[in-house]
Amino acid sequence: MTKPVTLAAIIGAHGVAGEVRLKLFGDGVAALSQHKTFNDGALTLVKVRDDGKGGAIARFSQCASRGDAERLRGTVLTVPREALPPLAEGEFYHADLIGLPVQTDSGVLVGTVLAIENFGATDLVEIVRDPVPVKGPKTFMVPLIPAAVVGWDEHGLVVAAAFAED
Repeated sequence: MTKPVTLAAIIGAHGVAGEVRLKLFGDGVAALSQHKTFNDGALTLVKVRDDGKGGAIARFSQCASRGDAERLRGTVLTVPREALPPLAEGEFYHADLIGLPVQTDSGVLVGTVLAIENFGATDLVEIVRDPVPVKGPKTFMVPLIPAAVVGWDEHGLVVAAAFAED
């Protein structure tokens, strides 16, 4: 896996001095603060703090005014995969699954991984159907549990057929 990993997104300006509000995709402010540069060195982190709402407030050396901060809205903060801590056996980064082809345990191709979501109970894999149906849902979700997701590797994800049915 060599594609960059997205850790956060800039969702707007904070104040008038160039700080930005961040939506975090990783393990919080502590994980983000381990990195000093983002987007291949385009942004250099000066400081970051928790916003008390599940996000963060950050200052980058390239951002000195509210206008600078507003221009960064929508920017995702990425780091090279090699900059992340090594994984233990059985662990993975969500980014490793995004874009993988998905087939059932009976070998039927059903789509591609679009996203990994978590609404509180467990991670859910969102899959875009292939082919996309004319009517009905274009995506479906499968819980990331052994009964539903049989396995995966760098080539694809395998789901139990019962979880992929219409």
